Amino acid sequence: MELLFAWLIFGALIGSLGTYLLYEQMGRDPEQGALIGAGVGAAGTLVLLVPLWVYIYREGRQPGYTPKDRQPLESRHYARIALYTILILMTMVYLLPIYTVVSTSLKSPQDAGKLSAVWDLPSSLHWESYKTAIDELGPKIRNSFMLTISATVLSAIMGSLNGYVLAKWKFPGANIVFPLMLFGMFIPYQSILIPLFQFVQDIELGGTIYGLIMAHVVYGLPITTLIFRNYYTEVPTEMIEAGSIDGAGFFGIYRWIVFPLSLPGFVVVIIWQFTQIWNEFLFAVTLTNENSQPITVALALLAGGEAVKWNLPMAGAVLAALPTLVVYIVLGRFFIRGLLAGSVKG
Repeated sequence: MELLFAWLIFGALIGSLGTYLLYEQMGRDPEQGALIGAGVGAAGTLVLLVPLWVYIYREGRQPGYTPKDRQPLESRHYARIALYTILILMTMVYLLPIYTVVSTSLKSPQDAGKLSAVWDLPSSLHWESYKTAIDELGPKIRNSFMLTISATVLSAIMGSLNGYVLAKWKFPGANIVFPLMLFGMFIPYQSILIPLFQFVQDIELGGTIYGLIMAHVVYGLPITTLIFRNYYTEVPTEMIEAGSIDGAGFFGIYRWIVFPLSLPGFVVVIIWQFTQIWNEFLFAVTLTNENSQPITVALALLAGGEAVKWNLPMAGAVLAALPTLVVYIVLGRFFIRGLLAGSVKG
């Protein structure tokens, strides 16, 4: 325990000294830099100590250990307090950007532009930036919802059907088709951007939201197919055979047997696709025009220019982040459960 505190103090001193000198050179408040550096330095040393704590904890729970070999109860109590302290500090460091975005969005344009007051709380709540952001970004938010919901639903249904076929309906060449589909996961957006743009223009969907939906559906099929295929391998084949004996066909089995069991898989796919499509920028800025741009493109344009009122793009960033945050809050507890479904045999 003494070594732990000594290491934390050392990290805090090094971090505060380095940030103090950096702030001194930048002409900013060195004392504020020293405080920030101390916190970041201490948190950094704690991060380095996390693997050591995990190792000690795991070793203490090995089957060969006897009660007399374990640490005294008081030492384990202090170790648990230290572990929770580490986690709280890491959480605080992780949430610093969110604090900066939210606090800046609530400041007046004059206060938001002061670099020396980035970490200060707003002197008064300035809600006008949110009103302006909603007025300017409202149509783009509607475009994003239309794009994300449509592409997510289509890619989820098509991926479910693909996974159902590849898991339960073996056909010649299935072992070749599946790897080829997965290969699409590793193709960078940039490598197919020009031919994709030309193709969308040729089918007269260039500059429309429908061309962007099509691109995301096609690009999302490899991952959705993989998730559903791994999930459906755990569905008992006897259920499929029983459905066939009862007279159900391909779609009948899917409708009455496979689809009702697919909720965990759909939750994973919806969260994954919704987040990826909502936050995507490259396809959005390339395949759309001014009327069909989603929120990511509009947000980038909102922060453009030489004289930026930083409270406005920060308010737009908060508005743009809320839908994915709500999706994770509502469906997050099902995410890991659905992601691991089908990963364990037996």
